[in-house]
Amino acid sequence: MKNTPHIAVLDDEPDITELLAGYLQGHGFRVSQVHEGRALTALMETDPADLVLLDLGLPGEDGFTIARRMRESWRCGLIIVTGRGDAVDKVVGLEVGADDYVTKPFDLRELVARVKAVLRRLAPATPAPVANQPASAGKLRFAGWQLDTGSRSLRNPQGESVVLTGGEFDLLHVFTLHPGRVLSRDFLLEQTRGREATPFDRTIDVQVGRLRKKIETDADDPQLIRSVRGAGYMLVPPVSHG
Repeated sequence: MKNTPHIAVLDDEPDITELLAGYLQGHGFRVSQVHEGRALTALMETDPADLVLLDLGLPGEDGFTIARRMRESWRCGLIIVTGRGDAVDKVVGLEVGADDYVTKPFDLRELVARVKAVLRRLAPATPAPVANQPASAGKLRFAGWQLDTGSRSLRNPQGESVVLTGGEFDLLHVFTLHPGRVLSRDFLLEQTRGREATPFDRTIDVQVGRLRKKIETDADDPQLIRSVRGAGYMLVPPVSHG
């Protein structure tokens, strides 16, 4: 992460992007304003943002489609900022890879706090806090997969890089520190979000589902991260260090 984080604000209303840009700049961020998906793509190819604030109600290309393309192409923070407050939209937002979901109208101070929280989770020097566990910098291996806590990256058994969101990395990191143990939803939430958690964050099931789609051969019949009815989830394979 660069010393001055770069934030991209995508909204089709210039008044909103200008408002957000001015406020974020006042808090030390570098901000780019874009108003359509193609402009965001061009920006990410030339001057990648560390985090994108994405509106869903865009003319032409749907915001969810843009979010999916982001997750396929770039590793950055993603916060959906939209007037859609329906619970279904929130769940879909998480499923396509958003790190957070903020509904309009919102408090600018709260939005900045959420931006900082996502950036902290993306920072390589700040692994997810895990209670009563020793420092775990290095490589964690399970079932042929390799999780690098230093670079916050994941490679599959073929050695190929797999893009994870900040939240997905933190969640998998917690699982690798507790292999063979059933972890409750509350425990997973506390370890990945801590005091930043909100009641909506209790949809930890959605985050596990997203992670399974990336590491399981068949996400509908998971063999690595198993569900334990009424208790939580468990990483099945053993984990080695180094």
